[in-house]
Amino acid sequence: MKLNRISYALIVALAGTVALAGCKKKEEAAAPAPVVTEPAAPAPAPVEPAPAPVSATSVTIGNTAAADKSVAALSTFGTKDKIIVSVKTDAATPANAAIDAKLTFQDGQVAGQKAATVVAGGVDTTNVEFTNTNPWPAGKYKVDVTVNGQPAGMTQEIEVK
Repeated sequence: MKLNRISYALIVALAGTVALAGCKKKEEAAAPAPVVTEPAAPAPAPVEPAPAPVSATSVTIGNTAAADKSVAALSTFGTKDKIIVSVKTDAATPANAAIDAKLTFQDGQVAGQKAATVVAGGVDTTNVEFTNTNPWPAGKYKVDVTVNGQPAGMTQEIEVK
């Protein structure tokens, strides 16, 4: 009987151990480490754009150019006149400049558009000429000039009579 009592005691002890293991509280999941938040870095100071390498200082429209490319300003042209758009530029250092001149008739139709690419260094003058094999239609025209895609002054109006 001693064997039964020992076997019975072992079975009871084993059952108690299993019961205790089953009733044991589940371990709580390890709490996540606290997230350290650093104060936000101050926003970088706004960077001011660098000055344009080439800027237009004046736009003059006329029909004749002098040896120094200067043009006497006109607002009225004849139907057979050459229309010259004179653009004075200034560059602190030599740089490429794309000059675009557009001539638009009063009905919105583009009467001419020309582009010139120049290397501007210091104060320079670039002339863009518009000619027409037929007489220019009488009416009002607008002249728009850009330098490197930026408007060069205000839109100017001329008249062909």
